[in-house]
Amino acid sequence: VQLQASGGGLVEPGGSLRLSCAYSGGLSRVNVMAWYRQAPGKERELVAVIGAGTRYSDSVKGRFTISRDDFQNTVYLQMNSLKPEDTAVYYCNGANKYWGKGTQVTVSS
Repeated sequence: VQLQASGGGLVEPGGSLRLSCAYSGGLSRVNVMAWYRQAPGKERELVAVIGAGTRYSDSVKGRFTISRDDFQNTVYLQMNSLKPEDTAVYYCNGANKYWGKGTQVTVSS
């Protein structure tokens, strides 16, 4: 199983980014997919999950949206109204056990 995250970068506070995670090798639409993030000096935390429904951490609820395109085998994380505290390395997770390499998101003026 392979997962490849992309779309990170530097953005000003209040800006938007869309992360993508392309997956292959056995994951399918029945699998739960998730985005996690890890800020410097902090533990990795769950940001958003998509399975039968969607679930978000309180810190991103109302600002981030997780979605998936099962024909393209891709999961997305649309991030709006970004804050400096959203700065972290963002990781894609498949089926609660497969991890991709992270993509850096930096929110700074």
